[in-house]
Formats: sequence, C-alpha cells, structure tokens
Amino acid sequence: MNDNVIAPAGERLRALGSLVAHARANAAKNNRPLVTELTTLARCTTDEIAETSESVLGLRYFSLQALVETTPQFVQISFTDCVNRAILPILLGDEVCFVVSDPWDDEALQWLSNKIGCYPTLAWGAKFEILEALEQAQQRLKASSVLPIGVANKGESADFSSNVISIETIERSSSPIVRFVDAAIYDAWKAGASDIHFECDRSGVHVKLRLDGVLVVGAELPDRIRAEEVISRIKVLAQLDIAERRVPQDGRFRIELGSRELDFRVSIMPSIFGEDAVVRLLDKAQLRGDAQAISLNSLGLDADAISRIRRMAKQPHGMLLVTGPTGSGKTTTLYAALTEIQTGQEKIITIEDPVEYELPGVLQIPVNEKKGLTFSQGLRSILRHDPDKILVGEIRDAETAEIAVQAALTGHLVFTTVHANSVFDVISRFVHMNIDLYSLMSALNGVVAQRLIRSNCPACVQAEPISEELLARMKSAEMNVDQLHPARGRGCDKCRNTGYKGRHAIAEVLPFDDALRAMILNRSDVGEIKRHALQIGIRPLVLRALDLVASGATTLEEIDRVVAHD
Repeated sequence: MNDNVIAPAGERLRALGSLVAHARANAAKNNRPLVTELTTLARCTTDEIAETSESVLGLRYFSLQALVETTPQFVQISFTDCVNRAILPILLGDEVCFVVSDPWDDEALQWLSNKIGCYPTLAWGAKFEILEALEQAQQRLKASSVLPIGVANKGESADFSSNVISIETIERSSSPIVRFVDAAIYDAWKAGASDIHFECDRSGVHVKLRLDGVLVVGAELPDRIRAEEVISRIKVLAQLDIAERRVPQDGRFRIELGSRELDFRVSIMPSIFGEDAVVRLLDKAQLRGDAQAISLNSLGLDADAISRIRRMAKQPHGMLLVTGPTGSGKTTTLYAALTEIQTGQEKIITIEDPVEYELPGVLQIPVNEKKGLTFSQGLRSILRHDPDKILVGEIRDAETAEIAVQAALTGHLVFTTVHANSVFDVISRFVHMNIDLYSLMSALNGVVAQRLIRSNCPACVQAEPISEELLARMKSAEMNVDQLHPARGRGCDKCRNTGYKGRHAIAEVLPFDDALRAMILNRSDVGEIKRHALQIGIRPLVLRALDLVASGATTLEEIDRVVAHD
C-alpha cells in the first residue's frame, strides 16, 4: 500500500486553519504570497480556497477579478497608505471592508485599527493582486470625488508652490482650494480631457471636462467665496494679475503629472458672477521616444482619404491646407503627414501657437505675440533659415496668408490650417483676405476638410433597430441599405455614462487639378464645382459619416452634431 495517500479535497480544505501559521512562516521565508504557500501546503487551488475561505477561516477571499469589480473607498485611509501597505478598502453592502494580504498580521491590524478608530472588517487576497487592483482603481480614480476637498478652516493657508500633481501631493496639501484645483487637473489628465472649464455662478464653482469634444460635468465647490479663491489659484499658477477682474487674461503654466511635464494654457474671462477660467491641457511629449506613434493610418481615416493626403504631402512644393473647427484634429493630421515624409534629408520648420507635440528632427517655433513673434513675422524669418518644408499652425490674417502662398510658389512645401466650414469655403476665406486668386490656385495642392466623430463605447455598445430616418438618409444618398448594422452605447462607467468612448476622424479630401483651378478662376457656379469634385471621386463628409453609422461605429445623433447635411 502507498503510505503517501492524499486526503480528500474537502478534508484538506477543512484543515486550512491549522496550516495558516506554517504558510505565513513559509511566505516570509520564501518572499511569496501567503495564498500561494497555503495552496501548496493544502494541495489545492486558489479557486478552492476562494470558495471555502469564508466558511473555514471566517474571512472572504477576493481574486483579482473580484477586486476590480468592487468599489474602492479611500475616505478612512488615503490612497497613498493603501498602496504602501497593500490594503484595498471596498464597499460591501453598507460597510467598508479592508482587503489585506495577511489578515493574521497583528502589527498591520493594530495600525489599521488605530487609523480608522475601530476594529476593521477584513477580507484577504494575494498582495500582487491587491496592488494590481489599486493600480486599476487609480486609472479610473476621480481625485475630486474620493479626496477630502472640504472647506478650509480660517487658519489654513494655500500652498501655491507645488509644480507636481499626484494623488499623494493632493492628499498632503493642507489647502482645500489647492486640493480642489489639483484634483480637477488630475482628473482631467486621467480622463484624457482636452480642456477644463471652471464655471462660477451664485452658488459656487462647477468643473466641466471636455471629453471627446463634448463637455462632461465634473466636481463642484458650492461656496461663492471659495469659487473666487479657485480662480485666484489658477491665476497664480499662470502668473496672472489676481487683482484684475474686469478684463480677460491669458497665461500658461507647466506641471509634472505621471512622470511627464504637461503644458497648460489658461484663459480667464470676466462674468456677472466674477470670473470663469478655461485650462487647456497640452502634452507635447506624448510622442517623444516613439516617432512612429503618429501616422495617417493611426488617425483612423479611411484608405481613400489617406491615399489622397499622402499624394499631396509628397509633392515637391505647393500648399496643403487642412480646414475644420477648433479641436477637429487639423494639426494632428499635419503632424502625421510630416512624420511620414520626414527622411532627415530635408529641413522641416514649424511655427505654432502653441507647439502641441514634440517632433524629433524638426525645428519647432512657438508663437510669442508679447515679444513680437507672430505667425507672419516668424514665417518671414523661417524663409531665411533655408527650409524645405514649412508647417504654419494657422493662417489668421492676410499677411500670414500672403507669405505662405509666396513660400509655396517659390519651391517650398507648406502645410497649414485655416478655419472654414468646408473645402469650398477655404477659397472664400483667402479671397476675403485679398489674396490674389491666381497665385492661390497655383500654390494649392489640395484641401482637406476634417471632423472628429465620437465612437460608440466598446464596453457597452449594443445593436439597435434600423430607424426610418436612417433608412431615408441612406436612400437619399444612394447608399447600400442592405449592410446596415446600427448600434448605440448604453452608457457605463468606462464612458462616464455617455455611450461614447474615443473618436473617429473623417476627412473630405479635394486635390486641385487643372480643370478645378480653371473653374475657380473663371468664377464658375459652386454647384458646378461640386459636381466636378464628385466626378473625380471626392466623397463628401456627410457620406463618410453615414458610413460610420451604417457600420455601427457611431450614431445618427452624433454625426448630426458634427456634420451638416442637406
């Protein structure tokens, strides 16, 4: 007979309590998780321990999957302490339960009891899984909702010196005003927001984040006096005049977030309730170290648009114009085109306001109007710096437009943007600036009209019935209605209950051929010019947007918000 007979699983699991001391000693000796040593001694699996732990040991065991599905509570213990001690406070029913890696560690339990003022309700899990759950919690953590923002006591003063923002620095700050502003900036950065709006009214200050081009409600501070102090804090960061409240002010500041430095542009505007502030986040280093991270393919444009843009970007000279509203990704598209054609054999210079990304091997010049460095002045200087390709962040005035056109006519390839509603409105904008039409037509290689459409959230998207309106739109556009798969996001935590997460870029690309140039110079009817564009294969924005709806990538309401349709 074999003497090494293994006891039945049920018997081994019922003996877990007698194995804990031995397992704890082995865990300390081997520097391995307690649950790993316990499964080795009991000759069972982690799943079996999770199933029987509460009945045998009197403590519930949480796997990583169970931990990430819980709601963390960082009110009684700070997030920093939780990370340092591998503790995850979670809400179970009406009480807070503390998940620890070793619930039999008397010293750790004494610290925890002193911290919360009573004996804690405990559960346990593997240390590395608790830390992973904390890391995932931090990814979705809203500092403004879990940190004690509160109202300050009269004796508390604001600490305006910190240039680093993290959960730890927010928790350490003694000033509720600093905590409120820093938490709003931290939340915006974690959420991927492009702007933070601080809106003041008679009740206090409300924070809104611009996510995927739409404002989403954030934290609030219901105190009129504190609202003024919030705006003053932002002014101090941007080195603006805190005493001046009657005229608009603009400034900028830099803060370290997540081991990288971000630039912030600030706009202060007077209102009937005091002042409002808008802070724009600019992560210039997000492409550093990965020069190929941005390309036309990475923007999500369709293959036809990418092919047309590439052909225009590879011309030896001329002008490539991208048009669209603010925040439609115009500069990003030009950066992508520049990155693709950069070989190191040509001099590339940009002038921007502000510099949005750092591009290796490219001379990037920030506009500084206070010092006299405007787009037009900078462009003049660039032409004396022996460039091959030039990027002008935006054409805002006739002088810049004139210099850009002349540069394109004298052997340079010019990339630039202009605000216009469509590819055809661009010509009107230049004519309004008194630019010679013949010179413009000779310089232009093509125009790209671009928009960003919010995508359905992949975590909560579900199919929906085909609506009569969508069917009518598709038929009116003479599109195939047999391949309709409309869908809509229900709304979940990952998309902040909006139903949308991320954005798709769509573009209408119009290359200029001789026939099109002749029609414009001859002042042909706009309808005739549009018909010619359709004949050479131009697909309008509205049709590209409908393609996304038909494939279930977005909704009809979203494309109506962004793209005008006839």
